[in-house]
Amino acid sequence: MTIPAPFTSSVMEVEPQWIDFNGHMNMAYYNVLFDRCADEAYSLMGFGPDYIKTRQHTTFTAEFHICYVRELHLGAKVRSTFQLIGHDEKRFHTYQELWHEDGWLAATGEALGLHIDMSGPRVAPMPDDIRAKLAALQAAHDVLPRPERVGRSIALKRR
Repeated sequence: MTIPAPFTSSVMEVEPQWIDFNGHMNMAYYNVLFDRCADEAYSLMGFGPDYIKTRQHTTFTAEFHICYVRELHLGAKVRSTFQLIGHDEKRFHTYQELWHEDGWLAATGEALGLHIDMSGPRVAPMPDDIRAKLAALQAAHDVLPRPERVGRSIALKRR
């Protein structure tokens, strides 16, 4: 199986209930779109919907940062990319871009995911087969350039 680099989601559409009083998509729903893409990409990592049922392990998001680049409006069709930036035995760092069907960037998202043993729940090492899937995905994504927006922080510069 060829591993896509980056992974690209199916087409998603901005829904009417997502539009706020400013006439564009409310900030919360950028997260929804990024999450829907992640759900699709997680199957490459072995974290599909049956993972929690069959293995009593799952993933939690520890941190997620969004940069809003351009407004989305009702009915806009978008795809999200998903790139594995790095991982270790318990965590994984991902980067996503949300692209409008007309070819412009709407937003970026960066996440730190944790592998969770639900008996705690607690952060726990991933099983060997899952780590092997992440290693294969990492190898495919390591050929991509490091996104410019990875590692950004929020701060006000002191004067």
